[in-house]
Amino acid sequence: MITETIPIREGEELEEQKIIPFIKKHLKDIPDDVPIQIKQFRAGRSNLTYLIQIGKWEAVLRRPPIGPVAPKAHDMVREYTILKEIHQYFPQAPTPYLLADESVIGRPFFLMERKKGIVLDEQMPENITPTKQLGRQLSQKMVDTLVQLHSIDYKNTKLVTMTKPEGFLERQVYGWIKRYELAKTEDIPQVERVKKWLTSNIPKPTEPTIIHYDFKLNNIMFDYKLNEIIGVFDWEMTTVGDPLADLGVAVSYIIEKNDSSLLKWPDEKGAITTMPGFMTRREFIESYAKKSGRDVEHMNFYLTFAFFKLAGIVQQIFYRYKKGQTKDERFRNMNQYVKNLLWYAAELTTKKF
Repeated sequence: MITETIPIREGEELEEQKIIPFIKKHLKDIPDDVPIQIKQFRAGRSNLTYLIQIGKWEAVLRRPPIGPVAPKAHDMVREYTILKEIHQYFPQAPTPYLLADESVIGRPFFLMERKKGIVLDEQMPENITPTKQLGRQLSQKMVDTLVQLHSIDYKNTKLVTMTKPEGFLERQVYGWIKRYELAKTEDIPQVERVKKWLTSNIPKPTEPTIIHYDFKLNNIMFDYKLNEIIGVFDWEMTTVGDPLADLGVAVSYIIEKNDSSLLKWPDEKGAITTMPGFMTRREFIESYAKKSGRDVEHMNFYLTFAFFKLAGIVQQIFYRYKKGQTKDERFRNMNQYVKNLLWYAAELTTKKF
């Protein structure tokens, strides 16, 4: 059985002697003279998350990865502020508790509510039997939640002053091209073809909304009966922009039973989304279009860009491993997955949704 938390990985330890006094100083009702436990959450390949338990009190601590990070990435202050703004309209976002600047441990971090439920990551829980009805229900809840997020009027939040919707797609395309190049560790032939196609095919953007921009199963928590989504995590990339870009990212994480091997992680045996009933990428997009009323005619661009963006994210992670900035062995073969994603993105440039 896969557990939610693990012992802290080597090299990713927290400075408990600095963090615990800071928490007790700034938060009320934190018990004294009781056992303190710190564990690391298993999921996540970018920012680091930890479970802090002081007696019966619990919170989740989120901090940037160890070592140098890409410019403007892993901005804990921004993510904390976004959570404060969004939580009041979207209760699935965890309640933020406390923000610490770099004076405490050298990097900003924040504390937030710990939600309890089921995160579907590597496999279905042992006590739950996958059925076609369950797979369809989980997919539909994801569609409904994405539509719900996109229906929030961002003009009622501080995101108005934190974001710049105008020119969003252009900045994203050229920005992720630049990020990929900065993290490049080898030459991959398909990159130039994908870059040229993306920059030549940017569509007219859809009316901007709040977008999560990393909406996928292991960033989502269902209740224990898998009936409702009670948590959505990892708001680092959240902004105001084209909701179809958010949709493209969401479906780029869907693996179908008959998919190309290019879409599988190295050594991956399967994916939850290949089980009976889960929506295909096309079904997810069509359901979203029906629920939201948005035109999805140009989804091939958004999908191609989503796979290129995912390749860029994975490449940044592999770059940190390659440079010895992390010892996490999960990252050893990520360069192969980057190649796969770029091959697949290149194939998409010749197709139409």
